[in-house]
Amino acid sequence: MPEISCERMRERAVADSRIGMALNKDGRPDFLVIGAMKCGTTTLHEQLAQQPGVAMSRPKEPNFFSDEPEWARGLDWYASLFESMPAGSVRGESSTHYTKWPDYPDACERIRDALPDVKLVYLMRHPIERLVSHYWHEHLEGTFTEPIDEAIDRHSALVDFGRYSQQLKPYLDAFGPERIHLMALERLTARPQEEFAGLCEFLKVKEPAYWDDSLAPQNVGRERMRRSELRHAVINAPVLAGIRRQIVPRRWVDKIKGYWRVDQARPTLSSANIERLTNIFDADLALLNNQISGRLTCSSFEAAVTAEQNPLIWKPTQPH
Repeated sequence: MPEISCERMRERAVADSRIGMALNKDGRPDFLVIGAMKCGTTTLHEQLAQQPGVAMSRPKEPNFFSDEPEWARGLDWYASLFESMPAGSVRGESSTHYTKWPDYPDACERIRDALPDVKLVYLMRHPIERLVSHYWHEHLEGTFTEPIDEAIDRHSALVDFGRYSQQLKPYLDAFGPERIHLMALERLTARPQEEFAGLCEFLKVKEPAYWDDSLAPQNVGRERMRRSELRHAVINAPVLAGIRRQIVPRRWVDKIKGYWRVDQARPTLSSANIERLTNIFDADLALLNNQISGRLTCSSFEAAVTAEQNPLIWKPTQPH
């Protein structure tokens, strides 16, 4: 193991003392939606935000335990995100960076130390579909400029973030399966009320669970828009945003959006890379299969997770 410097030890001691202070406050979440990226976490966050008896953070993704600039704000800042929420509400936030190992290696340990009783929610989807959606997101943002078949070799995150067993392992070790609720985007789409009710039961929400079908899936439109700093500035300027909502007709807004809309189809992987990725993800899913009631593979993923019997149930923990 690498040697820990004295400075690092002092930083850890300071962090530990601040954690101790934070645990004595009401301003902390009851649960975290920890990922995975491009698996419906934004839609779930917004549905939870509308559920009576639940309060969700703004911003949706504080990324406090993962990103160093956010961590440097301190646990008092993080607690402030939850302190003004209604008394008795089940409080949560949704940061997909928490399951982006190895890019953010300290997230799980920090969460364990600061929130030892927290519940965790983890969403999955077909891992190759997740990869394509991840690439498309980064491509439209201008982060990935190469074709998708080249990007999977240049950007390890495309594969790493879809290794669900690998991403879950530190949380299973730290919290145990009884504190982690598994979901799949495909099952949530096919059985929204049933899945949402199961989640609310896990979170101990007192009010009856209600999935709002009128709330459109989140981030879908964003995946059809090229990144534009001008558009971002106009949309997010508080004064301009207020004026736009009050006086600009909806048809004009839709027409303006059309100038940034992407006409091309989402990218497709070569057959050789599909085969290669299938082998990679099947090996990772095999590890997860050892711990859940179902059997997931790339070829069976959608059928398995949408079946009447939910395969994403943890097997009973074996006594030591």
